[in-house]
Amino acid sequence: MSPTVLRTEVLGGLVVALALVPEAISFSIIAGVDPAVGLFASFTMAVVISIVGGRPAMISAATGAVALVIAPLNREHGFGYLIAAVILAGVFQIVLGALGVAKLIRFIPRSVMVGFVNSLAILVFMAQVPQVRDVPWAVYPLVAGGLALMVFFPRVTKVVPAPLVSIVILTAITVAAGIAVPTVGDMGALPTSLPVPGLPDVPFTLDTLTLVAPYALAMAVVGLMESLMTAKLVDEITDTRSDKTRECVGQGVANIVTGFLGGMGGCAMIGQTMINVKVSGARTRLSTFLAGVFLMVLCVLCGPVVSRIPMAALVAVMVMVCFATFDWHSVAPRTLKRMPAGEITVMVLTVACVVATHNLAVGVVAGSITAMVIFAKRVAHLATVTSVTDPDGGEVVYRVAGQLFFASSNDLVGRFDYAGDPERVVIDLSSAHIWDASSVAALDAVEVKYRQRGKTVEITGLNERSARLHGTLSGELSAGH
Repeated sequence: MSPTVLRTEVLGGLVVALALVPEAISFSIIAGVDPAVGLFASFTMAVVISIVGGRPAMISAATGAVALVIAPLNREHGFGYLIAAVILAGVFQIVLGALGVAKLIRFIPRSVMVGFVNSLAILVFMAQVPQVRDVPWAVYPLVAGGLALMVFFPRVTKVVPAPLVSIVILTAITVAAGIAVPTVGDMGALPTSLPVPGLPDVPFTLDTLTLVAPYALAMAVVGLMESLMTAKLVDEITDTRSDKTRECVGQGVANIVTGFLGGMGGCAMIGQTMINVKVSGARTRLSTFLAGVFLMVLCVLCGPVVSRIPMAALVAVMVMVCFATFDWHSVAPRTLKRMPAGEITVMVLTVACVVATHNLAVGVVAGSITAMVIFAKRVAHLATVTSVTDPDGGEVVYRVAGQLFFASSNDLVGRFDYAGDPERVVIDLSSAHIWDASSVAALDAVEVKYRQRGKTVEITGLNERSARLHGTLSGELSAGH
């Protein structure tokens, strides 16, 4: 690792660590636990995932999505059950990774991916709004100054990350001038020691497993979805590929370790990942590892200093991340004019669902299902049926072209002239492909209608896969068999 790369990774990790402090505390409050629980989770998740994860430079820590899932469990049953859920969620993630759930990421359309990115930027921005509401007037020029530093400082030099410079300068100004503004210390007490391993304080019974399992499964699914989507985004930004299956297993291992060390669990964080990859330029596992290490060093050894960092500085950093993350090209008038209406609908729906529920999983699922419905409707009209009758009138050949599946095959039965056709009917499928049982059932229905009129039907031109499916299911799908 060259000195230049090493410097980039170290400084990137430091900036991320500083940004993680208020985020982890905020998510701890959402989950209803002590701030140290969120900070411990961010520390252990980052360190462990840097070793066992599949996407270098991606940051995993305590997140709001996970906090929302496990908050009811902690509120109703206590902290011990929360820890048990985190450990079980890690086990679920390892199992899901081994089952190949990561491969499902390829079925997420680009329009959903764009909506995912834009909604994340909006959520991160919305999370900063409370920090500039009902605050001393000095907060506003500090935020503006921080943004100006991050915009113009890179024109001077890129040796030191602009967010780090902004945080240091704004902290120095507020401390030297004695400006009274909200600080990191106002968010909650920082831990003064490292986490200690231990078992969750719950009875190890079937009732406990039954109670915890639904929350653990929800946490596992939400965590994997956010992590895989973030990993895919980083792949595109860095023009590299990552092992998504390893990432699933790594997230599980990190959550198990986090649970045994008293953390609230987590997953990939889009905001901090964008700081690390897009703003700081980090590309290796070292930045992720150091983000976790620096976080604990800052909290345990430099707590009094970190506590004095003005929240305005961190708000400025996160606002800059929002602008860098949002895909402005996707909402440009020129792009919207050329984009198909269905693609725009999917993107807008994804954003709306995420922003309304503050749950990325809901938006991604809703967007993906909508995209599939639009695609199915579009493809359903591509199946065509044309007929050619022999001059002597003894045979008619129907040529079917296109993809035959549940949506397109529904209209297939009505495309034939059962009463007017001659005695012999040939259905040529050399330009078609049979995808499912619905298509086989539709062809069976066509044959039955002709046979009821004493006419013979021959199906020709099936490709290998279509012939195999048709041969297996034909005659077996009606109630009479």
